[in-house]
This record gives sequence, structure tokens and C-alpha cells, in this order.
Amino acid sequence: MTESKFNEFVQIVKRLRKECPWDKEQTNDSIKAATIEEAYEVVDAIDNKDYDELRKELGDLLLHVVFHTVIAEESNHFKIDDVIDSIQEKLIRRHPHVFGDTKVSGSSEILKNWEEIKLSEGRANLLDGMPPLLPALQRAHRIQEKVSKVGFDWEKKEDVWKKVIEEIEEMHQSEKDGTHDELESEIGDVFFALVNYARFLGVNPENALRKTNKKFIKRFGYVEKKITESGRKLSESTLEEMDKYWEESKNIVD
Repeated sequence: MTESKFNEFVQIVKRLRKECPWDKEQTNDSIKAATIEEAYEVVDAIDNKDYDELRKELGDLLLHVVFHTVIAEESNHFKIDDVIDSIQEKLIRRHPHVFGDTKVSGSSEILKNWEEIKLSEGRANLLDGMPPLLPALQRAHRIQEKVSKVGFDWEKKEDVWKKVIEEIEEMHQSEKDGTHDELESEIGDVFFALVNYARFLGVNPENALRKTNKKFIKRFGYVEKKITESGRKLSESTLEEMDKYWEESKNIVD
């Protein structure tokens, strides 16, 4: 995008803000949920490898970046130039191996330096700034990634798997003689340990579970379709019949 094209886009958003009744009513708070939704739609387009849709969704996300900025500018908080300056300065500061004289051996050292630079910027601690509204699975993964970069990590994946088994056994024990709060805590520990094992295998657990959810929805949709085609409702079907169609769906739905 040329500078003039971007400036033209910003002016369109500013005009909407002045002349459209709905746009005029919005605040950073009122559109924040829609901003999150747009980010997830970008991810969905990436998952589907739909580049035409990705182009559109990135446009929607760009709109939100500019819209939030225009709203903030009206209250003299910051302008679009400030947003761009901020990210440019951060990128240069956090890539001394590109814009400075720092030598690195590979990606792992780059990520380690990245976290050290963050701390030098005034972060209270390593995990300061972790967005509390991230999905819990994704947040667990990011927490584990961050602490691993400073050496707080397992040495072998086999030990991580042993921890998974240990947490599952503790969960079962809590199910027998623990309180509901204790059981909830132990189940959380199981998830956390599984996320850690996935990280050791090089699998992003958020991506993995999202794909599994999508696969389940498609396969159950097949089950529902077959039963509906027989002239009945799901509630009128038996578990055995649903299981039969479920097994069929595995050969039809990815």
C-alpha cells in the first residue's frame, strides 16, 4: 500500500466517523468485541487457505485498527502516526540482530533476546503483559513458551509425558475424594501439562483443538443429515444409530 493509498483510507474512516450516525456513536469499548471477532475471522480464512477471504478479512481488521485510532485521536490520546512510530521503534529495538551489531546463532537465541529486551523496556516481570483475555489454552502455551526461553523448562519430552500421566492420576484421585474446586484445579493441571507436551512436539494446542472442533462439527453434521433424511429428529434416534453414522462420517469428512 502506498502512503497516499493509506492516507486516503484513513480519510474515509474519518468521514464515516463524522457523517455516519452509527459510526459517530461508537467508542473503543463498544467495538472491541467486534475487533476480536475480526481477528478470529482472519484466522479462519488462514485455516481454510482461502486467500480471497483472507484479503477481505485483513481489510476488516485494518479498518478496526484505523477506527480505534481515529476515535482515540478525537480525545487527543494519539494519532495514526503515533501508532506507526510506536511499532516501528519496537521492531527496530527488538531486532538488534537486523538493525544493530548483535550476532545470533538462530531463532531460539532471537526469541531469548526478545524476552530480555522486553524486560529491559520496563516490564515488571517475564509474564507481565500477558493478555488475560487470551483463550486459556493459547495463554497456557504462551506462558510456557516465555518461561522456557529463560531456561525454566523440561529437558526431555519423556519427562513431560510422565508429568501428564501424573496429573491425570491426581485428577482421578480428586474425582474420588476431593471437592469440586479441587477437581477443577486438577483438571486444569491436566490441560496445562498436555499443552506443555504439545509444545515439546512442536504442535500449537490452540490450532490443534480448533481443527478438532471443526472436524467434530462436520462429522456430527453428517450424522444429523443422515437421520434427518430418514424423516426423524435427532432426539428420535438411538445412540447405536448415531454411532453407525459417526463411523461412516470418518471416511467421508476430513
